[in-house]
Amino acid sequence: MRYAQLVIGPAGSGKSTYCDNLKQHCDTVGRTIHIANLDPAAETFHYPAAIDIRDLVTLEDVMEELELGPNGGLVYCMEYLEESLDEWLGDELEAFGEDDYVVFDCPGQIELYTNTSVFRSFVRFLQAAGWQVCAVYCVDSQFMTDAPKFVAGSLQALSTMVSLEVPHVNLLTKVDLLPDKSQLDEYLIPDPVVLSGALTAGMPPRFRRLSDQLAGLVDQYSMVSFLPLDISQEDSLQDVLAQIDNAIQYGEDADVKVQDFDEMRGDGDL
Repeated sequence: MRYAQLVIGPAGSGKSTYCDNLKQHCDTVGRTIHIANLDPAAETFHYPAAIDIRDLVTLEDVMEELELGPNGGLVYCMEYLEESLDEWLGDELEAFGEDDYVVFDCPGQIELYTNTSVFRSFVRFLQAAGWQVCAVYCVDSQFMTDAPKFVAGSLQALSTMVSLEVPHVNLLTKVDLLPDKSQLDEYLIPDPVVLSGALTAGMPPRFRRLSDQLAGLVDQYSMVSFLPLDISQEDSLQDVLAQIDNAIQYGEDADVKVQDFDEMRGDGDL
């Protein structure tokens, strides 16, 4: 069995930073992971890329040759990837063996995960090749510190979860940049009544029912919960990695190592 994280989320939500710090953390603890860049618009990143989509297609070339804008060009690049899964990605993945662990750093255009088939096809391709896949949805914690933004971020995460149909972990990134981290506490496990009241505050009474329905939707799909990620704390990275490993059952089929008791106590011991 081979394992993969699909790191997704809005532009600027800290996906590449998460990938880079996860690689450093795993190197420190002696665990091997590989990072793959799936963003054809990426200019620089700090991690060594085991796979780079820019070897297949780049946004700059597509915009120049097809006279497309940035958004249309990115959609074209990812649709080209979808058409090249067997030919290009299949060859790239042959380099990985049993128990290998790859983290895919994805582009930040939300439509790619909700309005097109690109990443659904990508996930199905990995699963058919024997990969266990977990989607890691990143949201900037500075964006999630009031009720309307929290609901918007939660609905985006829920939409992606429904679309991809794989184990899913939602991260609140950039917690290390918050001046007051305690302001996130009420959103990690939100109360729908409090959430509805916060949504309705300052709005005309006719929107009360809509606010109740939105808050209830987040509550009904209680799997839309968030883990805070503080990249300045090794324990935070380890907690996130443990949650993801559990979601994809990483290491559960490893052989148990048992040491002979007689060898432990020595020949001269009773």
